[in-house]
Amino acid sequence: MIETEDITDPKRARILDGAMRMFLAYGFARTTMDDIARAADMSRPALYLQFKNKTDIYRAIALMLLSRSLAQAKTALAGEGPFVERMMRAIDEALISMMRVVHASPHGAELLDMKSSLADLVGCWRGSLVGHIATAIENEAQRNGVDLAAKDLSPRLLADMLFDGLEGMKTRTSDPDEQRLAAAALIKVIDLALNAG
Repeated sequence: MIETEDITDPKRARILDGAMRMFLAYGFARTTMDDIARAADMSRPALYLQFKNKTDIYRAIALMLLSRSLAQAKTALAGEGPFVERMMRAIDEALISMMRVVHASPHGAELLDMKSSLADLVGCWRGSLVGHIATAIENEAQRNGVDLAAKDLSPRLLADMLFDGLEGMKTRTSDPDEQRLAAAALIKVIDLALNAG
């Protein structure tokens, strides 16, 4: 389970906000702890009382964004409307829109290349997101009276297939509109499995 980053502390929130602006403007490598302290309107020693280095800050930002995306996806999946629309809203909010700011930055590629330092966080996030998607798929199958097991399918298998397809799509294109089209096609395939007799 992914723990949420505590951003209720105004000082911590200022640091994460300032660091995010610096990383997007100058990249991770060129941003210094001094830059982050200035952006957060605090002294460097005060910054070190909160975080031991900029990698810790980068992880805290990632945890904040991943936690937020999970909450948005869960809300979208539990919302009103047809399954396809709820699923598309969840995918858009949890994956596509979340990355928009990073992709728009001239340093987006550098920030994304550091993903290996977040492997544990991303792994927990993926497991939680796939779990929420699987629950939504299972609920829809039950609502439609569809026995997925009779089709040699399971909610988890379909959720993993969707997520794997979305991950592959992200390597093919960073254009959010193209990503939405590909995501919509994957969701339609799952919807067919949930509605076919």
